[in-house]
Amino acid sequence: MAKIGNLPVILYCLVVGVAWLFVGHPLVTVAAGIAPIAIILVFKFPYFVCLGFIVFSFFRIHEAFRFLIPLHIPLLLALASLAVLGWHLVVIKSIKLYWSKQLTLFAVFFGLVSIGVLFASSRPIAMDYYKSTYIKIGIMVMAIVWLSRTPKDFLLACRLFVAAGVLVALVALLNKVNGIGLVEGSRVTIGRDIGSILGDPNDLSLVLLFPSSFALSLFFAAGQSKFERFLAGIAFCTLISAIIATQSRGGLLGIMSITGFFGWHKVKNKAVLFTAIAFLVPILLVAAGISGRSSGGAGEDGIDASSMGRIYAWGAAIKMAVDNPLTGVGISNFFVNYFAYSAHWDGLNHAVHSTWFGILAETGFLGFAAFIVLLVNLLQNMQKALVKVNSLNAAANERDEDEGDGDGKSKGKPKPEPLDPIIQPYVYAIYAGLISFMVSGTFLTQGFTWPFYILLALAVSLIKYVDDRGVK
Repeated sequence: MAKIGNLPVILYCLVVGVAWLFVGHPLVTVAAGIAPIAIILVFKFPYFVCLGFIVFSFFRIHEAFRFLIPLHIPLLLALASLAVLGWHLVVIKSIKLYWSKQLTLFAVFFGLVSIGVLFASSRPIAMDYYKSTYIKIGIMVMAIVWLSRTPKDFLLACRLFVAAGVLVALVALLNKVNGIGLVEGSRVTIGRDIGSILGDPNDLSLVLLFPSSFALSLFFAAGQSKFERFLAGIAFCTLISAIIATQSRGGLLGIMSITGFFGWHKVKNKAVLFTAIAFLVPILLVAAGISGRSSGGAGEDGIDASSMGRIYAWGAAIKMAVDNPLTGVGISNFFVNYFAYSAHWDGLNHAVHSTWFGILAETGFLGFAAFIVLLVNLLQNMQKALVKVNSLNAAANERDEDEGDGDGKSKGKPKPEPLDPIIQPYVYAIYAGLISFMVSGTFLTQGFTWPFYILLALAVSLIKYVDDRGVK
């Protein structure tokens, strides 16, 4: 028995020895010492590992901080995520699986996108994006749905998204101050010289917009400490400043929709709210300096070049859908089909710059309809969840007041299960994020990128949590 018990240790030492032989670097011994602890933590906290993979894949932390690139952290987190999911699902069966109507609708849309890959106008391009990004999104949606089970999980997601967003925002602001990677002389980017996704100011604004609703929800969260609410307020201001530096119209629309949503629910006097909006929106537009942009600025007569470019792109998207109504041109194929379908050719292919027209072009009318049904169902259930949460809180407060008065009015009444204080602001965060996605989607291409699908997964798990504690 002793020999069998020592076998793992012997094998581990053998692996370290082989690694030292081939790598020959002193850090091998350091990594060898940390590895067992890291492996234990990875399998003990699967949700944290999956969130870490999402953070690096979406926020591109390793591209914002380039010294992390040689470490291949996204790849390591991807392997770790698959390993822990397999372990918890198949081996120890600690994760309770469930299904919902939203997941069925997502599966339908995901299936249509998958079929569209086979009929794409350029199958290699579609397959490459499908394998490198979209299939990971599909897997992580299910992982988040089944791993998000408690208020602590929801709070962890909020904090990680906000922290990652602030890190990217700080790099963007530093680039703006130092004039690094500016597009059109004024629009900030990150990692443009290495081909990073963050090298496009519109995509950068999308990345920064996603955590904004979570930061604002933490700011309003009554259950959090004053210090954390203060940090959340600073984080929100930092994110807004970086979005303004991108001079993205979609980003500004997203900011307005998020702040407007929270304002509508938090400000009782609507006259004050509308007055504040009328006063602050012009200031926001001036601060963003959109009128000074090389494209889409005030210096262009009539409809500016940026707007006309979008009109041509949207027209091309409609033609692609008309020609391919059932499957579209295929995921990630709009760009390469622009020349064949655009009414205007300036020598360059262009992106669609619209979530709605992008989905229409790349999945056809069938895929577009499936996506709209999914989104509408999600919004309806988020509204129901918000009503339920408010009802539970009101019932709990009423019960506490009755018990405090000692008048016995609450006798015989069912006592609602109290909700964790983080649940209400978390509902607001996801709801505001979905509305921001819809509004900013007018100018930002995010139909097949991470934000919507992360919100989808978090919303499904939240709806499940609230339904299990529903009001009769």
